[in-house]
Order: sequence, then C-alpha cells, then structure tokens
Amino acid sequence: MSKNIFSLIRSDLHAAKKRDPAARSYLEIILTYSGFHAILFHRICHFLWKIKLKLLSRFIANFSRIFTSIEIHPAAVVDEGFFIDHGSGLVIGETSVIGKNVTIYQQATLGGLSPSIDSDLQRNVKRHPTIGNNVIIGSGAQVLGPILIGHNSRIGTNAVVLKNVPDNHTFVGIPARKVESQHQKESFEAYGVSEGKIDDPNKKSILAMFNEIHLLNEKIKSIESKINNISFIDQNEKTDKKIKKTKDK
Repeated sequence: MSKNIFSLIRSDLHAAKKRDPAARSYLEIILTYSGFHAILFHRICHFLWKIKLKLLSRFIANFSRIFTSIEIHPAAVVDEGFFIDHGSGLVIGETSVIGKNVTIYQQATLGGLSPSIDSDLQRNVKRHPTIGNNVIIGSGAQVLGPILIGHNSRIGTNAVVLKNVPDNHTFVGIPARKVESQHQKESFEAYGVSEGKIDDPNKKSILAMFNEIHLLNEKIKSIESKINNISFIDQNEKTDKKIKKTKDK
C-alpha cells in the first residue's frame, strides 16, 4: 500500500458513501458508522504496529473492539476502499491481507485453522486468508486458513470457505460451492448473494442415483416382459397339444 494513512481513511469514507444507500452524508458516516470507526482505529493501530509500538497498538485495537464490536488485529493488512457494513461480530485475524474495494458484512470471520497447541511455532506464519480486490463477503461467512479469495469474487451469507476461490466466482453453502452465474462480477452484490446455478456435488450424486434406479427399473420391466412372453408361448403350445390330442381321439 503506497498511500498514506489519510488517503486510506478518505478512500474508506468514500467507499461507505458509495456502497451504502442508507448513507446520506459523509458527516453521518463519520459520526454514526461503527464499521468506519473500526477501520479508522485500525489504520492508526496498523501504523503503530509497523513502527514497533505493538503493545500500544494492541491496546487501542482492544478499545476499538469494545467500542465497535468489530475485532481487527493491528497486523492485518487492509488496502484502500475497505467497507464494513453493519459489522457487529466481525473478526479479522493477524495475518489476513485484504485488497482494494473489499466489502465485508457482520458476523463474518477471516480466521485461522491452526490449533492452539505449539503456538510458538505458529508465530510469524501465514494462518489467515488473503482477500483479492473487489471481493464481497456476506454476513456470517467463515473464511478460514491461509487461502486465497480471488479478485471480484463473492462469498455468500453463512458460507464456510476452506479452499481457494478463483477470480470472478461466487461461492455459497457449507462447505462453500460454486454458483454458475452470468452476472458481471464488476457489479455490486449485497451480502455476496448471486442468482445462478449452484454446483452441488450432493445434488449431482442424488440425480445420478435416480438415473441409475430408472435404468434398473427399465431393465427389470424388459426382463419381466420377456418372461411373460415366454410363459404365453409355453401356454399356447400346451393348449395346441391338448387340442391336437382331442382331435386324434
């Protein structure tokens, strides 16, 4: 990030005004938006973290968490145009990296999967996600581990993402699955909600089972039909023999 702290704060303010239709003025955002307060505190905390005032940085970040109900670790790297909509319960971990023009909603988590044991071995190790540019992460979404969320992608509400997400894709569900959509990913989609066909492997398995059952039924019907035909022929042959015996008498 080449911009100074004031340019970053200005870009965050513009992002809130642009992406929230409820924002009537910049003054309203400055005075009433807890998401903007959280990122404002984080910009200051991150600056302090970089100049090695880590204890002071953590202290201010903890105050921000109490004040806004949003927890962002001071070491997390956040680029310009970051917008937190509502935000209560949002958690962003230490080694998270967030690109430009990202929007995140309340109760979302950018967290790690590393166990609490052997914590000393995990310090200064990448444990949290990297979020690309223009990404939207819906409320309650859990993006966990050192994975990559590609540019222009959307993570739907309450999705659980444990693997990389390619650029220009929407993922929803538990575990998160791809949504096949024709919508342009440059458009803003609130809460990461996108209309389209969900790539559901469970649904594919069930449909394959139904197709297999249908084929088996057709084969059984065919076998039954052949058996019935054989029985009919045998019955006719027996009847013909009886008739012939009767005539011979």
